[in-house]
Amino acid sequence: MLLKHDLVAGSTATRSFGSGKELGEFVFQPSAADSGEDVGVLMGYVRDADHSELAILDAETLETMASIRLPHRVPSGFHGNWVPTAT
Repeated sequence: MLLKHDLVAGSTATRSFGSGKELGEFVFQPSAADSGEDVGVLMGYVRDADHSELAILDAETLETMASIRLPHRVPSGFHGNWVPTAT
């Protein structure tokens, strides 16, 4: 389960991916350099015993924006970095 804590309001939003799912580390990518705290996406791996997918969520609502099924299972502990492309 993915948890999003609002320390100012004292609330927690949750997002379940279903029974038997294991989550990797989610990273935040803002929509723009001057975006608000929740304006962007969260990206992370979701796995079960046989498959992995890259989940892309709206950072504010935790709703799915995209889900990309990967051809192989990504092992636990796999880390990635997201960097801007050169223009």
